[in-house]
Amino acid sequence: MAQLLVRNVDEETVARLKARAAAHGRSVEAEHREILRAALEDDPQAEFRRLAALSRAATAPFRDRQTPAEILQRETREER
Repeated sequence: MAQLLVRNVDEETVARLKARAAAHGRSVEAEHREILRAALEDDPQAEFRRLAALSRAATAPFRDRQTPAEILQRETREER
């Protein structure tokens, strides 16, 4: 296992880390490891990619029937 040393952490952050560790019944070191693990596990884009894939799959049967935006814009201008 590797070791990390975090320097220059302000006292407020250290106090909050200690309080969070106590609330979870862990040591400060264990809490720090859990925070790092959770932060690196989460992928904020993952949900977007999942929903985008579902959307693409749901609209796939209709792709050949779609009208390009430039044609719709031209038609709208001509109607005015």
